[in-house]
Amino acid sequence: MGTSYLGMSLRSPLVASAGPLSQTVDGVRELADTGIGAVVLYSLFAEQVRAQATRDALLEELNAESFPEATSYFPSIDDPDDPARVYLSLVERASAAVDVPVIASLNASANGSWVEFARRLAEAGASALECNIYFVPGDVTLPGTEVEARHLEIVAAVKQAVDIPVAVKLSPFFSSVGNFALQLVDAGADGLVLFNRFLQPTIDVERLAVVPGVTLSSRADGRVPRTWIATLRNRTAASLAGTSGVETAEDVVAYLLAGADVVMTTSSLLRHGAGYAGKLLAGLDEWMTRRGFASVADFRGLLAVPAGEESSDSARAGYVAALEKATATYGSLRA
Repeated sequence: MGTSYLGMSLRSPLVASAGPLSQTVDGVRELADTGIGAVVLYSLFAEQVRAQATRDALLEELNAESFPEATSYFPSIDDPDDPARVYLSLVERASAAVDVPVIASLNASANGSWVEFARRLAEAGASALECNIYFVPGDVTLPGTEVEARHLEIVAAVKQAVDIPVAVKLSPFFSSVGNFALQLVDAGADGLVLFNRFLQPTIDVERLAVVPGVTLSSRADGRVPRTWIATLRNRTAASLAGTSGVETAEDVVAYLLAGADVVMTTSSLLRHGAGYAGKLLAGLDEWMTRRGFASVADFRGLLAVPAGEESSDSARAGYVAALEKATATYGSLRA
């Protein structure tokens, strides 16, 4: 049931994505014990790295201008509660505690001094780095080309800073998702994680207020990433990871049939516990045995868009077929 992801050999195609379950060494160890192929640690935000770097620089400047006997009055730069140092420690300890790859996750929206921290994550023992680019352009005058350029700059800078594989977690909200995905690969991305889920607030009509919140993904959320994975599978050699909408072993199989190298999940593990990963893998194994597949490679990408076929034509054909089925079920949908 093994697979390859970002050049790494994994014992299974199921990966624990970034989330609350990977915030401690014990949590990472519990996930690894389920048979999962790799663990992505929770995301460290670029703002946290920059904030600590600013504090460190200030303290160093103050100490440099002080008399030697006065240095004890200043707080230690090596703050054990600093989020960046806590994260580095987790990477180091988790990597030593489990026998599966531990992937660090950096969440950023712009290029900057935080990029150097990626190198420190690699030195701490991270097997790979997931660059979670979370940029919601609130400025409606900002052209899409600038949004894309910012993504490409981040990827190029991170790849220059590290010598470990880099995956890019991106959103589906681009004018031409497939083309931009290939641009990210050209910029240096070793793999793509499809897709990031923007946190969308709700409106409380009684309180007349906007309410922020986080919701777990549902099975329907897997349709968009599977569509693009199927489109990209035969058009790039980069690794493809599917995430969102995983609740059953059937969802795992669907992602693999579309062409995913690995299938990531957090929502299902939060709903049912870390041990649920073992049930998903058991379901995958049962399906493979029933269908006569000896390995994941035997059926991965079986339903991907063929290399010689225009994906737009395939999408159009699917659209027409869906309308015909809907018409047969509900009657004419034409206004």
